[in-house]
Amino acid sequence: MQLFEKTLGDWLEYWANETPDKEYIVYSDRNLRFTWKSFDERVNNMANGLLSIGVTRGTNVGIWAQNVPDWLTVLYATAKIGAVAVTVNTNYKTEELAFVLKNADMHTLCLTEGIPGSDYIDMIYELLPELRTTQRGKLKNDRFPGMRNVVYIGQEKFRGMYNTAELLLVGASRPKDEFRALREQTGCHDIVNMQYTSGTTG
Repeated sequence: MQLFEKTLGDWLEYWANETPDKEYIVYSDRNLRFTWKSFDERVNNMANGLLSIGVTRGTNVGIWAQNVPDWLTVLYATAKIGAVAVTVNTNYKTEELAFVLKNADMHTLCLTEGIPGSDYIDMIYELLPELRTTQRGKLKNDRFPGMRNVVYIGQEKFRGMYNTAELLLVGASRPKDEFRALREQTGCHDIVNMQYTSGTTG
């Protein structure tokens, strides 16, 4: 059996070059479609945007979201710069989230508004009340000393948080030298994802 020593980023770029105009992601309920090439460009911009807020190689970045388009964007973006995506269970409540934030030494948490019965915004403000008064990127909390950023996945603005829409714009406009350097350092043996599971996760 042949083994391929390619990263997630390698495979994305391979197909973006081989079949640039072929559709890769389709969200029919949102009338949203990405080709391999357009998605790869989006991922690069997101990665560069994450670099602008201090995410880098080895940084743990949480994704607390249901099936939304930029869940995948953030996953690939972290992989391309050697950061680690920490997938957070969508059913978590406040103290379960608190455990993961601390145990994973999370630096940045990307989240949506939540699912029925769980308001992620309220829960993160409960755990990190400093978000309401602290300059973005300057978060300091004694319980979660590693936490620096919260990023809302979408266009809406919440006090103390970045959002993915602005990170994409920043990533598209800032120089990509740092991004390219980190991209070159990534390898197939890097840690790309951290999951908290009792063993039932498929």
